[in-house]
Amino acid sequence: MKILNKIHHQVLATYILALLVAHNGYLILSPTLHRVLQNAPGRVDNFTSWHEALSFLETMDIPRFMIGVVLIFMAFTLLMRTRIAWFSSLLLLLCIVLINFFIFKENVVLVVYSLITIGGLLFYWRNFDQHSLGSTSIFAVIGIASLIVYGMLGTLYIGNQFSPEVTDLPTAFYFAIVCMSTVGFGDIIPHTTLARMFTLTVIIFGITIFAASVASIASSLISDNVQRIIKGRFSHVVRKNHYIIAGSSSLAQSVYKGLIDTGGEVTVVCTSGNKQHFPDTADVIEGDPSAITTLKLAGADKAKYIVALTDSDADNAFIVLAAKEIGGDDTKTISLVNESQNMNKIKRVRPDAVLSLQQLGSELLVRSLNGNTITNDLNMDMFFGSDKSGAK
Repeated sequence: MKILNKIHHQVLATYILALLVAHNGYLILSPTLHRVLQNAPGRVDNFTSWHEALSFLETMDIPRFMIGVVLIFMAFTLLMRTRIAWFSSLLLLLCIVLINFFIFKENVVLVVYSLITIGGLLFYWRNFDQHSLGSTSIFAVIGIASLIVYGMLGTLYIGNQFSPEVTDLPTAFYFAIVCMSTVGFGDIIPHTTLARMFTLTVIIFGITIFAASVASIASSLISDNVQRIIKGRFSHVVRKNHYIIAGSSSLAQSVYKGLIDTGGEVTVVCTSGNKQHFPDTADVIEGDPSAITTLKLAGADKAKYIVALTDSDADNAFIVLAAKEIGGDDTKTISLVNESQNMNKIKRVRPDAVLSLQQLGSELLVRSLNGNTITNDLNMDMFFGSDKSGAK
């Protein structure tokens, strides 16, 4: 598979899936939005209560509308390739399928469209492997804000089913926050089955969103450090002026040993399950070597070199792209080329140096067969495939 085509394919797939999710959100909220635009102008100056103003809405219009809005926001977060946005989009789309198919038994086209989008998200799940504090914070803000709006609108819509009645925005906002936080002062009480069920949904969603937000943010901050403390390797958390070797190939193992033997500080980044290829004392991070969060954890912004030494040229290209995005101003990148025909493709991602063992071996063999003496003036630029136009 060609490296550049694979890169373009993954980027294109991510954009298409984000567009499909956003379009699903629009299709979900458009009927309610259309009804609002039709009825709102004639009611703005004439309604005497919020229940009267929202009486043109159906029972499930508000939650469906909020799901549509959140899906549109999730589409933008999907462009960041975050796993939490991927999972949230899947969950919301599945809710819409269940609501339309089993409860209302209508809108088969939207159900099929949502299932196609779900299939696409599941098929390209590897594209969404990023975990960052920023994306988690965005998810938390969107989730909490959406739940507040849902709680306020629902409370105003069935305000006459509470005791005392809820007739204004501040009181609805207060009741929504009290339910979300599960404080339960008891000054506003639902006295009908519908109001009680609605209150339960706000409480359940509130517990879920708060718990998921706190857990996601906290885990992003402390999980990796806690893991190192438990393993007695806290000294490796701070990394500076070191080498990062991405991959667990035989060459990566040899380069690691050589750097350690010469007194270098080395951090290895390899996929899960390949840690055993390195000594127990090695500073090894298991994860996706091409993920920005993984390289950031390895201290890529303060590294001297980031060396991509996997057995896949495509993976090496992705590692270089991620390294150039997160690396410091003085950080250099070197990429291994396993197949000589991929040399030009690797150069297009602009590493500082490209190492081709095939080219190195062939040059040494040709010189030996021709009887040439291999001396210190051997042109190493040829072996590293350096390209001045492709260097930083």
